[in-house]
Amino acid sequence: MSPHTPSSRTIIVTGASAGVGRAIAHRFARAHDRVGLIARDEEALKEVQRELRAMGAEAEYEAVDVADANAMFEAAERLEQRLGKIDVWINDAMETLFSTVAETDPGEFRRVTEVCYLGFVHGTMAALKSMRSSRRGRIIQIGSALAYRGIPLQAAYCGAKHAIRGFTDALRAELLHEGSGIHVSMVDLPAVNTPQFDWAAVHLRNNPRRMGQPIQPEVVAKAVFQAARGSAREYWLGWQTLATILANTIAPAWLDRYLARKAIAGQQTNTPLAPGREDNLNHPITRLHRTHGSFDAISASHAPLVTGEVARVGTIAAGALLFFVLGAMAGRWHRRT
Repeated sequence: MSPHTPSSRTIIVTGASAGVGRAIAHRFARAHDRVGLIARDEEALKEVQRELRAMGAEAEYEAVDVADANAMFEAAERLEQRLGKIDVWINDAMETLFSTVAETDPGEFRRVTEVCYLGFVHGTMAALKSMRSSRRGRIIQIGSALAYRGIPLQAAYCGAKHAIRGFTDALRAELLHEGSGIHVSMVDLPAVNTPQFDWAAVHLRNNPRRMGQPIQPEVVAKAVFQAARGSAREYWLGWQTLATILANTIAPAWLDRYLARKAIAGQQTNTPLAPGREDNLNHPITRLHRTHGSFDAISASHAPLVTGEVARVGTIAAGALLFFVLGAMAGRWHRRT
């Protein structure tokens, strides 16, 4: 186990037992940071801990449900006692549901909201308890293009991601008002190849899939590692994320109609849903805990990362240039005629 060094940090990752969270834990461990792991499944967490320690990193875990606020606060305190003052807290824990709103049970909707939204609130509060005394630290929210644009069959997840963005904006303004050195960033993702499609709750005929080409979890981990050393309020990962957010800003009604035509079939494979298929809404499925999902063959290993500010300014500049060129062409044509 590596000793504490001046350059190493204490990193806490929720949802660390699989998918994006597991990949993030690996990335920080390779940098010799101390990593605290939070998720429900103790056996899966033990496996991740073994992986990180084999890399020479210091790693501890707490098996708690992020929906339980008190359990989260207590887990954070125990991890801080074992690993040191928390430098970076990454909220990643998620569950999802593929279903129309009409066919969703209210309890299912509540559970997704408790994990995907309130889990981030609880994690953020736990991080603040540690960071406010020193007035420094970094909180990173793992967001999504769906924090800007809701899509059919994922209303519960989309609603939670929208809520996280609003919550994060409010918190950021409060910290700025205080003159705090605590930074809050959101990293918005495109489709990612994780086990979520294998264990999500589903009320469809066929197995679910993500629309468009997914990226690998390691691409996200690299982006989050960069964000932990940056200062931007928001990062957009992948061309799909940029296109989705900007298209929704410019033409939301057109996007409504496009998604109505394409997104129902586009989020389903051709494989019928197996009878008695398990889901992880109310209990973990240990055997499915891994980093990658079932779409390795089509997943990309690279994606651009830009700040939201740069993407917005770049789009405005490109639009202005386009109108300038069109105006110049129109003026030239007018003079000729």
